[in-house]
Amino acid sequence: MSKSVSPSMTVRTLAACGLLTVSVLLVPAAAAAGAGPAVAPGTPQPTLRICASAKELPYSAADGSGFENKIATTVAQAMGRQPVFVYADKPAIYLVRDWLDKKKCDVVVGLDASDPRVLTTVPYYRTGYVFVTRQDKHLDVHSWNDPAIRKVGHIVVEFGSPSEAMLKQVDRYNDNMSYLYSLVGFRSPRNEYVQIAPERMAGEVRSGGADLAVAFGPTIARYVKADPTLRMTPVRDDASRGDGQKLPQTYDQSMGVRQGDTELLAALNAALAKARPQIAAILAEEGIPLVQAAN
Repeated sequence: MSKSVSPSMTVRTLAACGLLTVSVLLVPAAAAAGAGPAVAPGTPQPTLRICASAKELPYSAADGSGFENKIATTVAQAMGRQPVFVYADKPAIYLVRDWLDKKKCDVVVGLDASDPRVLTTVPYYRTGYVFVTRQDKHLDVHSWNDPAIRKVGHIVVEFGSPSEAMLKQVDRYNDNMSYLYSLVGFRSPRNEYVQIAPERMAGEVRSGGADLAVAFGPTIARYVKADPTLRMTPVRDDASRGDGQKLPQTYDQSMGVRQGDTELLAALNAALAKARPQIAAILAEEGIPLVQAAN
Protein backbone atom coordinates (compact mmCIF):
# COMPACT_ATOMS: atom_id res chain seq x y z
CA MET A 1 0.00 0.00 0.00
CA SER A 2 1.39 3.38 -0.95
CA LYS A 3 1.68 6.18 1.59
CA SER A 4 -0.19 9.46 1.27
CA VAL A 5 1.87 12.53 2.06
CA SER A 6 0.73 15.89 3.37
CA PRO A 7 3.43 18.56 3.04
CA SER A 8 1.65 20.68 5.66
CA MET A 9 2.78 18.28 8.40
CA THR A 10 6.19 17.21 9.62
CA VAL A 11 7.55 13.98 8.20
CA ARG A 12 7.20 12.19 11.54
CA THR A 13 3.44 12.81 11.74
CA LEU A 14 2.61 11.42 8.31
CA ALA A 15 0.62 8.36 9.21
CA ALA A 16 -0.99 6.77 6.15
CA CYS A 17 1.39 3.83 6.09
CA GLY A 18 0.93 0.13 5.28
CA LEU A 19 0.57 -2.40 8.08
CA LEU A 20 3.74 -4.27 9.01
CA THR A 21 4.29 -7.16 11.40
CA VAL A 22 6.64 -5.95 14.09
CA SER A 23 8.01 -6.97 17.44
CA VAL A 24 7.44 -5.03 20.64
CA LEU A 25 9.76 -4.74 23.63
CA LEU A 26 8.78 -3.36 27.03
CA VAL A 27 11.62 -1.66 28.89
CA PRO A 28 11.26 0.12 32.25
CA ALA A 29 13.33 3.29 32.35
CA ALA A 30 15.52 3.93 35.35
CA ALA A 31 13.82 6.49 37.58
CA ALA A 32 15.86 9.23 39.18
CA ALA A 33 15.63 9.31 42.96
CA GLY A 34 13.18 11.89 44.19
CA ALA A 35 12.06 12.85 40.68
CA GLY A 36 8.35 12.31 41.32
CA PRO A 37 5.90 12.28 44.24
CA ALA A 38 6.76 9.83 46.98
CA VAL A 39 5.13 6.39 46.91
CA ALA A 40 4.35 4.65 50.20
CA PRO A 41 6.56 1.62 50.92
CA GLY A 42 5.01 -1.54 49.55
CA THR A 43 2.77 0.37 47.16
CA PRO A 44 3.40 -0.47 43.50
CA GLN A 45 4.39 2.63 41.57
CA PRO A 46 1.97 3.37 38.72
CA THR A 47 3.47 3.25 35.27
CA LEU A 48 3.32 5.33 32.10
CA ARG A 49 3.51 3.16 28.99
CA ILE A 50 5.34 5.17 26.34
CA CYS A 51 5.13 4.22 22.66
CA ALA A 52 8.60 4.52 21.12
CA SER A 53 10.71 3.36 18.21
CA ALA A 54 13.71 1.24 19.07
CA LYS A 55 15.76 2.68 16.23
CA GLU A 56 14.94 6.26 15.36
CA LEU A 57 17.77 8.40 16.62
CA PRO A 58 18.06 11.16 17.53
CA TYR A 59 14.47 10.86 18.79
CA SER A 60 14.36 7.40 20.29
CA ALA A 61 16.46 4.26 20.71
CA ALA A 62 16.22 1.06 22.72
CA ASP A 63 19.12 2.19 24.93
CA GLY A 64 17.21 5.35 25.94
CA SER A 65 19.66 7.72 24.25
CA GLY A 66 17.06 9.57 22.20
CA PHE A 67 16.09 13.03 23.38
CA GLU A 68 12.40 12.05 23.33
CA ASN A 69 13.24 9.10 25.60
CA LYS A 70 14.70 11.62 28.04
CA ILE A 71 11.71 13.97 27.81
CA ALA A 72 9.23 11.12 28.30
CA THR A 73 11.15 9.85 31.33
CA THR A 74 11.21 13.34 32.83
CA VAL A 75 7.45 13.78 32.34
CA ALA A 76 6.65 10.34 33.77
CA GLN A 77 8.70 11.15 36.86
CA ALA A 78 6.86 14.45 37.24
CA MET A 79 3.63 12.40 37.26
CA GLY A 80 4.99 10.08 39.94
CA ARG A 81 4.93 7.18 37.50
CA GLN A 82 7.53 4.69 36.38
CA PRO A 83 8.28 5.22 32.68
CA VAL A 84 7.92 1.97 30.72
CA PHE A 85 8.93 2.19 27.07
CA VAL A 86 7.05 -0.04 24.66
CA TYR A 87 9.65 -0.25 21.92
CA ALA A 88 8.69 -1.10 18.35
CA ASP A 89 11.28 -2.20 15.83
CA LYS A 90 9.87 0.05 13.11
CA PRO A 91 9.87 3.85 12.55
CA ALA A 92 7.77 6.12 14.74
CA ILE A 93 5.27 6.89 11.96
CA TYR A 94 3.62 3.54 12.79
CA LEU A 95 3.23 4.17 16.52
CA VAL A 96 -0.24 5.74 16.61
CA ARG A 97 -2.06 3.25 14.45
CA ASP A 98 -0.22 0.05 15.32
CA TRP A 99 0.56 0.63 19.02
CA LEU A 100 -1.39 3.48 20.61
CA ASP A 101 -4.71 2.70 18.94
CA LYS A 102 -4.29 -0.99 19.76
CA LYS A 103 -3.67 -0.12 23.43
CA LYS A 104 -0.18 -1.58 23.53
CA CYS A 105 0.97 1.72 25.05
CA ASP A 106 -0.64 4.96 26.18
CA VAL A 107 1.28 8.03 24.98
CA VAL A 108 3.30 9.03 21.91
CA VAL A 109 5.95 11.73 22.25
CA GLY A 110 6.77 14.28 19.56
CA LEU A 111 3.62 14.70 17.47
CA ASP A 112 2.45 17.84 15.71
CA ALA A 113 -0.01 19.66 17.98
CA SER A 114 -2.53 19.58 15.12
CA ASP A 115 -2.36 15.79 14.65
CA PRO A 116 -6.01 14.72 14.09
CA ARG A 117 -5.46 11.07 15.06
CA VAL A 118 -5.01 11.73 18.76
CA LEU A 119 -5.74 14.08 21.63
CA THR A 120 -2.67 16.28 21.96
CA THR A 121 -1.24 17.92 25.05
CA VAL A 122 -0.38 21.56 25.28
CA PRO A 123 2.74 22.09 23.13
CA TYR A 124 5.98 21.80 25.06
CA TYR A 125 8.16 23.36 22.36
CA ARG A 126 7.98 24.88 18.90
CA THR A 127 10.63 24.31 16.26
CA GLY A 128 11.01 24.17 12.52
CA TYR A 129 12.95 23.24 9.44
CA VAL A 130 16.55 24.33 8.97
CA PHE A 131 19.07 24.81 6.20
CA VAL A 132 22.37 23.04 6.85
CA THR A 133 25.49 24.34 5.10
CA ARG A 134 29.26 24.22 5.50
CA GLN A 135 30.70 27.02 7.61
CA ASP A 136 33.37 27.75 5.03
CA LYS A 137 30.96 28.01 2.09
CA HIS A 138 29.34 31.20 3.49
CA LEU A 139 26.11 30.25 1.72
CA ASP A 140 23.59 32.83 2.92
CA VAL A 141 20.22 31.08 2.60
CA HIS A 142 17.29 31.89 4.89
CA SER A 143 14.22 31.23 2.76
CA TRP A 144 13.01 29.00 -0.05
CA ASN A 145 12.51 32.27 -1.92
CA ASP A 146 16.23 33.12 -1.86
CA PRO A 147 17.68 33.12 -5.42
CA ALA A 148 20.72 31.15 -4.24
CA ILE A 149 18.51 28.05 -3.89
CA ARG A 150 18.28 27.85 -7.68
CA LYS A 151 22.05 28.08 -8.15
CA VAL A 152 23.57 25.72 -5.58
CA GLY A 153 24.63 22.16 -6.33
CA HIS A 154 22.92 19.15 -4.82
CA ILE A 155 20.23 19.72 -2.18
CA VAL A 156 19.35 16.87 0.17
CA VAL A 157 15.87 16.83 1.73
CA GLU A 158 13.71 14.36 3.65
CA PHE A 159 11.29 12.35 1.54
CA GLY A 160 7.64 13.30 2.04
CA SER A 161 8.47 16.59 3.75
CA PRO A 162 7.52 20.20 3.08
CA SER A 163 11.12 20.55 1.88
CA GLU A 164 10.58 17.97 -0.85
CA ALA A 165 7.45 19.85 -1.94
CA MET A 166 9.38 23.12 -2.03
CA LEU A 167 12.22 21.50 -3.98
CA LYS A 168 9.64 20.87 -6.69
CA GLN A 169 8.24 24.39 -6.32
CA VAL A 170 11.63 26.02 -6.97
CA ASP A 171 12.24 23.70 -9.94
CA ARG A 172 15.15 21.85 -8.32
CA TYR A 173 13.55 18.42 -7.87
CA ASN A 174 14.31 16.86 -11.25
CA ASP A 175 18.02 17.68 -11.13
CA ASN A 176 18.27 16.31 -7.57
CA MET A 177 16.03 13.23 -7.85
CA SER A 178 18.68 10.71 -8.93
CA TYR A 179 21.06 12.03 -6.28
CA LEU A 180 18.44 11.71 -3.52
CA TYR A 181 17.50 8.17 -4.48
CA SER A 182 21.16 7.20 -4.63
CA LEU A 183 21.37 7.97 -0.90
CA VAL A 184 18.83 5.21 -0.15
CA GLY A 185 20.08 2.63 -2.63
CA PHE A 186 17.44 3.66 -5.17
CA ARG A 187 14.67 2.19 -3.00
CA SER A 188 11.30 3.79 -3.71
CA PRO A 189 9.30 5.40 -0.87
CA ARG A 190 6.06 4.63 -2.72
CA ASN A 191 5.57 1.15 -1.27
CA GLU A 192 7.67 1.16 1.88
CA TYR A 193 8.92 3.65 4.43
CA VAL A 194 12.21 4.98 3.10
CA GLN A 195 14.05 7.92 4.59
CA ILE A 196 17.52 9.44 4.34
CA ALA A 197 19.23 9.13 7.72
CA PRO A 198 19.97 12.51 9.32
CA GLU A 199 23.61 11.64 9.89
CA ARG A 200 23.85 10.87 6.17
CA MET A 201 22.30 14.24 5.33
CA ALA A 202 24.82 16.04 7.52
CA GLY A 203 27.63 13.93 6.09
CA GLU A 204 26.68 14.80 2.52
CA VAL A 205 27.06 18.51 3.29
CA ARG A 206 30.29 17.96 5.20
CA SER A 207 31.85 15.96 2.35
CA GLY A 208 30.67 18.31 -0.39
CA GLY A 209 28.26 15.78 -1.86
CA ALA A 210 25.55 18.39 -1.31
CA ASP A 211 25.78 22.15 -0.92
CA LEU A 212 22.62 22.29 1.16
CA ALA A 213 20.54 20.02 3.39
CA VAL A 214 17.03 20.90 4.52
CA ALA A 215 15.69 18.95 7.49
CA PHE A 216 13.43 19.23 10.51
CA GLY A 217 15.52 20.88 13.22
CA PRO A 218 15.12 18.17 15.88
CA THR A 219 16.04 15.51 13.32
CA ILE A 220 19.44 16.92 12.40
CA ALA A 221 20.45 19.22 15.28
CA ARG A 222 22.49 16.56 17.09
CA TYR A 223 24.65 15.91 14.04
CA VAL A 224 25.23 19.56 13.22
CA LYS A 225 26.12 20.35 16.82
CA ALA A 226 28.72 17.57 16.79
CA ASP A 227 30.36 18.82 13.58
CA PRO A 228 32.18 22.19 13.73
CA THR A 229 32.33 22.35 9.93
CA LEU A 230 28.53 22.71 9.69
CA ARG A 231 26.03 25.39 10.58
CA MET A 232 22.26 25.44 10.87
CA THR A 233 19.98 28.31 9.74
CA PRO A 234 16.23 28.34 10.48
CA VAL A 235 14.07 28.30 7.35
CA ARG A 236 11.96 31.45 7.21
CA ASP A 237 8.26 30.63 7.47
CA ASP A 238 7.27 32.26 4.18
CA ALA A 239 7.04 29.26 1.84
CA SER A 240 4.01 28.58 -0.35
CA ARG A 241 3.10 26.34 -3.25
CA GLY A 242 2.28 27.48 -6.76
CA ASP A 243 -1.43 27.60 -5.88
CA GLY A 244 -0.70 29.98 -3.02
CA GLN A 245 -1.20 27.41 -0.26
CA LYS A 246 1.17 28.07 2.62
CA LEU A 247 3.66 25.34 3.48
CA PRO A 248 4.44 25.83 7.17
CA GLN A 249 8.06 25.59 8.21
CA THR A 250 7.51 25.72 11.99
CA TYR A 251 5.44 23.41 14.19
CA ASP A 252 4.27 23.05 17.78
CA GLN A 253 5.29 19.69 19.26
CA SER A 254 3.05 17.82 21.68
CA MET A 255 2.41 14.41 23.18
CA GLY A 256 -0.57 12.39 22.01
CA VAL A 257 -3.00 10.02 23.72
CA ARG A 258 -5.95 8.03 22.42
CA GLN A 259 -9.15 9.85 21.58
CA GLY A 260 -11.26 10.02 24.73
CA ASP A 261 -8.36 9.53 27.17
CA THR A 262 -8.96 12.90 28.78
CA GLU A 263 -7.81 11.85 32.26
CA LEU A 264 -4.33 10.93 31.05
CA LEU A 265 -4.23 14.04 28.88
CA ALA A 266 -4.88 16.26 31.92
CA ALA A 267 -2.20 14.45 33.93
CA LEU A 268 0.32 14.88 31.13
CA ASN A 269 -0.48 18.58 30.78
CA ALA A 270 0.12 19.09 34.50
CA ALA A 271 3.39 17.16 34.33
CA LEU A 272 4.59 19.08 31.28
CA ALA A 273 4.10 22.34 33.15
CA LYS A 274 5.95 20.96 36.17
CA ALA A 275 8.83 19.59 34.10
CA ARG A 276 9.25 22.60 31.81
CA PRO A 277 12.76 23.55 33.08
CA GLN A 278 14.06 20.00 32.66
CA ILE A 279 12.56 19.73 29.17
CA ALA A 280 14.17 23.03 28.18
CA ALA A 281 17.54 21.71 29.37
CA ILE A 282 17.15 18.51 27.30
CA LEU A 283 16.30 20.51 24.17
CA ALA A 284 19.24 22.86 24.75
CA GLU A 285 21.65 19.96 25.23
CA GLU A 286 20.42 18.48 21.95
CA GLY A 287 20.95 21.80 20.16
CA ILE A 288 17.39 21.95 18.86
CA PRO A 289 16.50 25.38 17.42
CA LEU A 290 13.43 26.84 19.10
CA VAL A 291 11.05 29.46 17.77
CA GLN A 292 8.47 31.53 19.59
CA ALA A 293 5.36 29.54 20.40
CA ALA A 294 2.29 30.18 18.28
CA ASN A 295 -0.51 32.12 19.90
